[in-house]
Amino acid sequence: MSRSESGMFLETTQVWDVSEIYSTEVTSPEFKELLVRMYQNLNNMAMNVNIKDSGLYDTSEFITGQQFFPGADVDSTKTSKPINRSIYRKVINFGALLDTTFKNIPHGITCNTSTLFTRIYGVANKPTAAFSYLPLPYSTGVAGDEIELSVDATNVTITTGSDRTAYTECYVVLEFLKF
Repeated sequence: MSRSESGMFLETTQVWDVSEIYSTEVTSPEFKELLVRMYQNLNNMAMNVNIKDSGLYDTSEFITGQQFFPGADVDSTKTSKPINRSIYRKVINFGALLDTTFKNIPHGITCNTSTLFTRIYGVANKPTAAFSYLPLPYSTGVAGDEIELSVDATNVTITTGSDRTAYTECYVVLEFLKF
């Protein structure tokens, strides 16, 4: 079964009988086999942990543990082995939304031809007595109430179609490749 079919999970059962450690002669082939199985188990754990998506959302660039498929420039004529690309994450503390206009906040990511965004999302919080939370971007059936979220080489931009000044805490999450 491939990783994509089974996911990456650590086994919770013993791979070997602990009593073997005490009963096996240190110089025997059986003990060497036990050590090999232990090292394989530790390697499996390290590989699983290393590709898990991290739950850290920080304002500095962070490698998430997510793996993106190899680049489009990899083909059978290349001598290098195709490898998955790491996803970086950065959270932008956007502050308050505005009234029917746009606001730019610099993201501080060095963008070039090798920078590709894989996810751009966020939330706007209205932490008052009438608590309300909106996903970013926000789409609704009411004309003019949409909230647009976009990114360019320098800024994160949020454009509001109506008065959203009550939404005073906003966070935008950027996930991207750089290679």
